[in-house]
Amino acid sequence: MRKKISFTSNNIKLQGLLETPAGNPRCYALFAHCFTCGKDSIAASRISRELVKRGIAVLRFDFTGLGSSDGDFSNTNFSSNLEDLQAACNFLREAYDAPAVLIGHSLGGAAVLAMAQEVPEAKAVVTIGAPFEANHVEHTFASSIDEIQEQGVAAVDLGGRKFNIRKQFIDDLKQQDPDHIKRLRKALLIMHSPVDAMVSIDEAEKTYSAAKHPKSFISLDTANHLLTKREDADYVAEALTGWIARYIPKAGTEKKSVTKGHIVVEERDHVFTQDVYSDGHHWLADEPTSIGGSDLGPDPYEHLLAGLGTCTNMTLRLYANRTSIPLKNVRVRLSHQRDYVKDAETCDGGEVQIEKITRAIEVEGELSVEQKKKLLKIANKCPVHRSLENKMLVETALSM
Repeated sequence: MRKKISFTSNNIKLQGLLETPAGNPRCYALFAHCFTCGKDSIAASRISRELVKRGIAVLRFDFTGLGSSDGDFSNTNFSSNLEDLQAACNFLREAYDAPAVLIGHSLGGAAVLAMAQEVPEAKAVVTIGAPFEANHVEHTFASSIDEIQEQGVAAVDLGGRKFNIRKQFIDDLKQQDPDHIKRLRKALLIMHSPVDAMVSIDEAEKTYSAAKHPKSFISLDTANHLLTKREDADYVAEALTGWIARYIPKAGTEKKSVTKGHIVVEERDHVFTQDVYSDGHHWLADEPTSIGGSDLGPDPYEHLLAGLGTCTNMTLRLYANRTSIPLKNVRVRLSHQRDYVKDAETCDGGEVQIEKITRAIEVEGELSVEQKKKLLKIANKCPVHRSLENKMLVETALSM
């Protein structure tokens, strides 16, 4: 699922895109794009999509003054980029889960290395074609540095687009110290191409030498700096996912202590998103974005319908297998609605609202009319069906 999101950094509204897998994410990752690029760069978009396919939720956003985000790029610097990243982490922490993985491409890689210690929940950091020091980016506008120093600002051409670079940007880069790499204390994966013409692989060697274990290096072979070839982005995502598995367990492996046959439901974002735990599973419940939810899971009534639908199919399959009925496949479609009964014989007075679930069962196979009738009869005997039609008592107690 793709969801446009926004958050503020230094009172400036930043725009991002959160992509989540169909099921419960293994973890959340934050992706920092390259210098003057954006969240929709080829590398950011392709790698994010591939990670989502592999069960990792990814937030990518435009730094201040870039893409869809507000602000003036000429007033930004490396330090403000770090503040933007911290704001993105805070957004994820408050609305979903803090990022367990920080991923940075090019200068974005130097940025995630610099701010990683400020994210205690982050267990892994990944850099892709990143320089050892942030001031390495100066070479992209080296011909304009004298003008910037003398005039205070210069319009430079970066990737075919004009950007105003101010002296404060250069001064800020000089204040950055890569000593934080030695104090990272998180798993580090360095990915770099030996033929990167923009950021030499020597930069990756410096980072690897400075970092403490656990640390890993993966060569991107013939990839260019921007990873414009789809196969290179796909390889990054695949290799990254395999590496992450060593440091971040799959969703559901960190279980709560829940007694078999019981369910525990706990708030996640203090709005609508809920964590649901059984003795061996963990999933999400939510509400649609149209009413203020995040749409990260089925809503409560969808859970109710799912309970009836799954029980119906299981009951039919069990009966068909035991009686050798040639049932190839069974599908059930359900909906819930509230109807008003106006028949005087069924109402004591006024309009009476009743709950109704409509269940349509589709069966496949060489089935006789009698067999189909029997399956319909069996469907009405499924345990959840019986529970719903009984007068169920719900006892509620508030823990004191």
